[in-house]
Amino acid sequence: MPSFMDPHFLLDTETAQQLYHDVAAELPIIDYHSHLQQGEIAAKKQFRNIAELWLAGDHYKWRLMRSAGVSEDFVTGPQSDEAKFLAFCRVLPLAAGNPIYHWCHLELRRIFGITLTINATNAPRIWEQANTRLATMTCWTLLEQAKVEVACTTDDPVDDLAQHESIARSGLSTRVLPAFRPDAAMRINRPGFADYLVTLGAKTGSPITRYADLVAALADRVAYFHQRGARISDHAIDLPISSDTVSVDACEVLLSRRLSGATLSDAEQAAFQRGLLQDLGTIYARHQWAMCLHIGAQRNNSQRGMQVLGPDTGYDAISDAGHSRGIAGLLDALDADGLLPKTILFCLNPAMNEMLAALIGCFQDGSVAGKVQMGPAWWFNDHKDGNLRQLRALANHGVLGSFVGMVTDSRSFASYPRHDYFRRLLCRQLGRWVQDGEYPDDQQALETLVRGVCYDNAKRYFAL
Repeated sequence: MPSFMDPHFLLDTETAQQLYHDVAAELPIIDYHSHLQQGEIAAKKQFRNIAELWLAGDHYKWRLMRSAGVSEDFVTGPQSDEAKFLAFCRVLPLAAGNPIYHWCHLELRRIFGITLTINATNAPRIWEQANTRLATMTCWTLLEQAKVEVACTTDDPVDDLAQHESIARSGLSTRVLPAFRPDAAMRINRPGFADYLVTLGAKTGSPITRYADLVAALADRVAYFHQRGARISDHAIDLPISSDTVSVDACEVLLSRRLSGATLSDAEQAAFQRGLLQDLGTIYARHQWAMCLHIGAQRNNSQRGMQVLGPDTGYDAISDAGHSRGIAGLLDALDADGLLPKTILFCLNPAMNEMLAALIGCFQDGSVAGKVQMGPAWWFNDHKDGNLRQLRALANHGVLGSFVGMVTDSRSFASYPRHDYFRRLLCRQLGRWVQDGEYPDDQQALETLVRGVCYDNAKRYFAL
């Protein structure tokens, strides 16, 4: 019977164990989507204690603590770092089956060499031992220790990327590249949208008063990012986009109405996002970028939480809105013009796994293996069952061996053991297929699959 978190954790066949230990475990990491802060990397940030490393800004852990009955003053409130850490350790044993339980134990082992089980009794010892190690570490240590070859941050078009230039000149072995996230230019109804266009126009040296000005400004910033190593764009698609083609003239009218003070309907917002995404897609294609679409988040559900803490603080959920027709229409329009960029479709709703896995097959053209990709299990899907469901859905409808693999999608420098978690689950699934006679025990083929999904495919796909 396996013991908790033993070397064969999640690896329940001999084939899985061999593939993980001999092939997957030590491969470098290409983290093509994260929310690491480039300023912290440029400053070579050192963490004051494990509470700052683990709990500061981590809305995953905040949700868990609230659900376990921890009061907000121990979550985001005024209590000391040590008190918050002890509160977290006290309730974590209640979270059986939650990936955070596994992630935290993997992080203790891989980062700090601590094999203690996390609970109220062991918390003071973990606090002391982890903090002793952290005193000799920086965020660079965490990146290099995890063998992160490339880490892509998430950057607004108006960012001057000066910190990225500083990082590129530093001695950090990890390549830290910007990724283009123009959500502020797409969320036309958000407060501050008009002010953002003023800032964007000032950055490019041309005022933005018309839709054509907006597209030109974003194209200018794409070129700026490209010169500084960016090869990926990223978009949050929370509201289903229009399934109909939207003309430039229609986008001009919508932008004019919004800048005149009008609030657009959901249908009008959907039309504006569709038009702008199509224009951006053509720009990305010309630069040979990949376009990542993060689909299906229902954000800021709690007015109380939003008013007190603001966005991205643990009050988001899975949307059940229908996205398939809008995404298919966008991809088809770009494909028809020969300007469909490499595209990765992440989705927060697991009920859409089969739809996405089937949809990506409609837009392959043989130019790149897996040109249109199903993204990895993301956010609320990033757990054992979610990863396995995603792998099986992709395998059922597509080509698993073309998959570009896992991302952290995290603000935490301690989150890289999530790649280890994913790699174990990939090897587990392959091992099961071999054991059940559904795939041959062909060592070369299996190792090629594992190396591809864990590292090789991403390096080739993103031209890194």
